[in-house]
Amino acid sequence: MADKKTDEGKDFAIGAARIAVERNCTDVVVLDLRGLSPATDYFVIATGTSDRQMRTVIDEVKQLARESGFERFGQAGYEQGRWILVDFVNVVVHVFDEEYRGYYDLEMLWGDAKRLKIDD
Repeated sequence: MADKKTDEGKDFAIGAARIAVERNCTDVVVLDLRGLSPATDYFVIATGTSDRQMRTVIDEVKQLARESGFERFGQAGYEQGRWILVDFVNVVVHVFDEEYRGYYDLEMLWGDAKRLKIDD
């Protein structure tokens, strides 16, 4: 059962990343944090060009979550639109503006994490 849940999380993370790519976010990555983080299995990280675009990506990811059976555990930053975080427990989606992405540099912080391919 855990393997099925992990596969579903991976599929959801890649689906969320594809939404970000389709909505013209840049530097979209999926980090596999299994075995590295006790809090989550995958990070999806993207850079948006405007707060409106970032909120659209998050809204579409939340729709994908509903369709995929993932419940939102928490959300932060939606109104400010500088760093929007949505926590689906085993997948956490981060959409940053360029300044915040560089400042927080999650890829460096989780440098040991494997990057997953987003494209087929």
